Amino acid sequence: MHAELKDVLFLDIETVRVVNHYEDLSERLKTQWARKAGFLKREETQTDADLFQDRAGIYAEFGKIIVIGIGKYTEQNGVLGLRTRYFADHDEKKLLTEFGAVLEKMGAGVKLCAHNGKEFDFPYICRRSLVNNLPIPSVLNMSGKKPWEIGHLDTMEMWKFGDFKHYTSLDLLASIFDIPTSKGVMDGSMVSEVYHSQGDLKKIAEYCIGDVVAVAQLYLRMKGFPIIPPGNIVNT
Repeated sequence: MHAELKDVLFLDIETVRVVNHYEDLSERLKTQWARKAGFLKREETQTDADLFQDRAGIYAEFGKIIVIGIGKYTEQNGVLGLRTRYFADHDEKKLLTEFGAVLEKMGAGVKLCAHNGKEFDFPYICRRSLVNNLPIPSVLNMSGKKPWEIGHLDTMEMWKFGDFKHYTSLDLLASIFDIPTSKGVMDGSMVSEVYHSQGDLKKIAEYCIGDVVAVAQLYLRMKGFPIIPPGNIVNT
């Protein structure tokens, strides 16, 4: 396997608002959300409660992780493949504990890759780990490390080429590189509603794995390799 493909763990997380309804928040958190909401763009008719329903899941202070999907390249007889798995649980602490154990088992050489991971996935996992009184996995803990010691890769950053103001979605990049995605099933804006109305963790997890596969395929294209055929992708 090519050196650039070794020890890279692709990941994606799915997050939801920490409670189903704004009214379910403690009075203390309602006050804090009102302060947060005061800085958010809104339509004239949108209330703080409306914004909570729509936006709370993207903030680690008001959301929680319900699914973490991961993927890693494999090679057999010179043929590149991808093995994926997911952690899904209503109990965020249990989910993070299981995920952290897998990271620690992989050791210090593992590199994490996600789309917009440096702005969203990586810090979100760290923040929710602390909220749940869990240690931050060593590969995610940047404290005391020099920049070149931090094994974090980000396909969105790779596409920026130094253009700091440029945001490009995974779906757009997958489209221009002709990479299949799970966007036909659902999209990120639907995750909270599917979770709170249906409790369908499996559906959300399958959507999450679709994004993990898309990131892994995008990374290959950005490194000049062909994408992996669907038959060589296995979910364990």
